Amino acid sequence: MIRIEHRTIGDVHLLDIEGRLTIGEGTAGFREAIHRVIQLGGRRLVLNLAGVTHMDSSGIGELVSAYTTMSNLGGRVKLLHVPPRIREVLTITKLATVFESFEDEAAAIGSFS
Repeated sequence: MIRIEHRTIGDVHLLDIEGRLTIGEGTAGFREAIHRVIQLGGRRLVLNLAGVTHMDSSGIGELVSAYTTMSNLGGRVKLLHVPPRIREVLTITKLATVFESFEDEAAAIGSFS
């Protein structure tokens, strides 16, 4: 199961994600949350992955899809509090070089300026 909380600070949208970002409910819920941000006009997005316990290839695919969709709209996606296990997956797949990641929320938000 996945739980996603949507917050905004200024014009930056933050999604606090908890649970498994895996095929099925996890990726479907994540995709819906991304589409909600886009429908609200959000183009600056921080994904807080602190509570993500597991991510499979579908979860990675959804991260890439979010990045691509937002980039195509002139927006940006950044990662916050990436757990070591998820960071390892991003490094192995070379996605660690694609996503800018932060350990401090204020720094992540400020990086859009």
